[in-house]
Amino acid sequence: MDIDEKINEWVSPATHFIENIVFFAVDINSVGLPLVLVWLLVAAAIFTIYFRFVNLRCIGQALRIVRGKYDDPSHDGEVTHFQALSAALSGTVGLGNIAGVAVAISLGGPGATFWMILVGFLGMSSKFVECTLGVKYRTIGPDGIVSGGPMHYLRTGLTDRGWPVFGKILAIFFAVMCIGGSFGGGNMFQANQAYAQFHSVAAEFGFDGHYGWLFGSTIAVFVGLVIIGGIRSIGRVTRILVPFMCLIYVSAGLCIILGHITDVPAAFGLIVTSAFAPEAVGGGLIGVLIQGIQRAAFSNEAGVGSAAIAHSAVKTNEPVSEGLVALLEPFIDTIVVCTITALVVIITGAHLNVGMEGIEMTSRAFNSIIPGFDYILVIAVVLFAFSTMITWSYYGLKSWTYLFGDSKAMDLTYKLLFLMFVVIGSAMNLGAVIGFSDAMIFAMSFGNIIGLYIMMPEVKRDLNGYLSRVATGEITETR
Repeated sequence: MDIDEKINEWVSPATHFIENIVFFAVDINSVGLPLVLVWLLVAAAIFTIYFRFVNLRCIGQALRIVRGKYDDPSHDGEVTHFQALSAALSGTVGLGNIAGVAVAISLGGPGATFWMILVGFLGMSSKFVECTLGVKYRTIGPDGIVSGGPMHYLRTGLTDRGWPVFGKILAIFFAVMCIGGSFGGGNMFQANQAYAQFHSVAAEFGFDGHYGWLFGSTIAVFVGLVIIGGIRSIGRVTRILVPFMCLIYVSAGLCIILGHITDVPAAFGLIVTSAFAPEAVGGGLIGVLIQGIQRAAFSNEAGVGSAAIAHSAVKTNEPVSEGLVALLEPFIDTIVVCTITALVVIITGAHLNVGMEGIEMTSRAFNSIIPGFDYILVIAVVLFAFSTMITWSYYGLKSWTYLFGDSKAMDLTYKLLFLMFVVIGSAMNLGAVIGFSDAMIFAMSFGNIIGLYIMMPEVKRDLNGYLSRVATGEITETR
């Protein structure tokens, strides 16, 4: 038995146990509907309606903010609006967009794409609420280091409303689940699928052994070099890395789509009809709906609360402004990047390849049109995985120090554990990794969304006040 097999033998039972707890499901037409997905979707719909489609009417203002039109170096914080968005995007624009979309289509059929797009649109509103609160309730230390996110606004926001114990319980629960999420979806899943793509290419050159642990160890070294520097270091890296890796991947996808532009209407037609077709793969309508929601929620993490930790570090004295910037995250992540992946997979017919899973299906789709692209995809996948891991290490670290105190010893302990899970994820089977990853990330939403419901009237007042001051010229562009 090699090292990879031993890791699977030791870790897989625990991941399946956690997955079964989080994904408690009700049976509908012989298909299990995880209640956590209903929880996320209903919340996103409520926020969209309550804030009068802020995800549509404030897109223009969001773009002006992220372009630096309102940047002021004298404001509190550590990174610019663009850096904060880049850091948060690096945590969401990852292998969920490449491998996750293929997983959804292979299990739920092309129609899963329709539900992914819908959930991405609604999720923009959830992201607005949580990131606005993240900035509003953040704490800034004497050294200028920012700490923010759900654990802070749940504790402080509910304490201000006379529920200190309830707020503290929700904050602790979120922090624990966020640590698990950083080890799972923000780490193990990324490392696993990066190695899968690397291994498929390396096998062509005769390297057909199972060396996930070695690949993971190598990636862990590079991740460690970046995360030592904290959010400022992460912001500097992601500011360059995110646009670069998106350019590579999106450009290739658009080239394929434009080259088969006559097939695009039929592809969208298949997506729409399959979304409602009773003969859809994976248990009919309920099956395709579940796959679309699950993969979209995993991809953009709207309602989960993770991105609020990164956005909290922004240089601004206007919390709503960063909430509006956060609107762009699910739009770019799910509506743009995930849709491009889905169209490429469907146009090339890769979704018809039975037995393929995750990154292998996406790789086959691109490579069928652009010969040799699987080599380029290796680079893109590793960069996607790398950027996601460094951002999620920050999320996990902030939750870790919230629970155990902000000391050098606690900081080092978490980072060593995080790097260890990079190695574990590279060596494990996809099924065990994706179950654990989903479970940890989705569990974060339980406490977070309760807090968002309680505080959404406050956010609505802040939004109306902010937009009013922009309209009257009280808030003006700085450049």
